[in-house]
Amino acid sequence: MSKGETDYNAEVTSATSAVWGNHVTVPDTPDGFTVRTTCPTNPDGVEVMLEQWEAGSEEPPHSHPGDDMTVVIEGKMSIQFFTRVDEGLVADGDRIVLNKGETGYIRAGRIHDAKYIEACKLVYVHDKAFGFTAEV
Repeated sequence: MSKGETDYNAEVTSATSAVWGNHVTVPDTPDGFTVRTTCPTNPDGVEVMLEQWEAGSEEPPHSHPGDDMTVVIEGKMSIQFFTRVDEGLVADGDRIVLNKGETGYIRAGRIHDAKYIEACKLVYVHDKAFGFTAEV
């Protein structure tokens, strides 16, 4: 193969695909998080993010204004749902673990956290424009 040619038969993985390049950090987000996102122009569309999380990083309890779907491309993460009571937040059910190849869905407004047990690469899809509300 000549220099500059692409071997289209070579295996493509998340480590070698350009899809996972060009990630940036976002102000006021947890350490260990980078993202590559789209800019939706359809008000009824979805916002798609390709997220990378370092092992051991986590998101505090929060909610989103729309339903979301997370596909774990690589790694392992967990999600805990919460209910708000007078005293604050209480765990609602057991912690859910998502492994490579699994998909999780969360309804709009549902309070949850996320912990990244292993380094993760995720496809995150949010109904309509993305929003994040801290729930402390």
